[in-house]
Amino acid sequence: MSANYFEILSYPFITEKGTRLKEAREGRTLTFQVRKEVTKQQIKEAVEKIFEVKVDKVRTANFQGKIKRHGRFRGVRPDWKKAYVTLKPGQKPIEFFENL
Repeated sequence: MSANYFEILSYPFITEKGTRLKEAREGRTLTFQVRKEVTKQQIKEAVEKIFEVKVDKVRTANFQGKIKRHGRFRGVRPDWKKAYVTLKPGQKPIEFFENL
């Protein structure tokens, strides 16, 4: 895997569960959708370089793509991976939509 950190993190995965985790832990837990083949160490390195924070731990979860139908035609969405990134205590929380 190349060192392009923006390819490792696809985008921040903002859901109700992710928002609850962030609020419960004072903004220390963030969720990202990442590429399937990246490792926890690569995710940690990418978050530290992009956002200039220190990462405590990274947890990942793999998801299978859902089967979707449109009439008689059937398709499958691609598999994907989600990463839960926990920042070290004392780090400034990352705000994605602070100016909305």
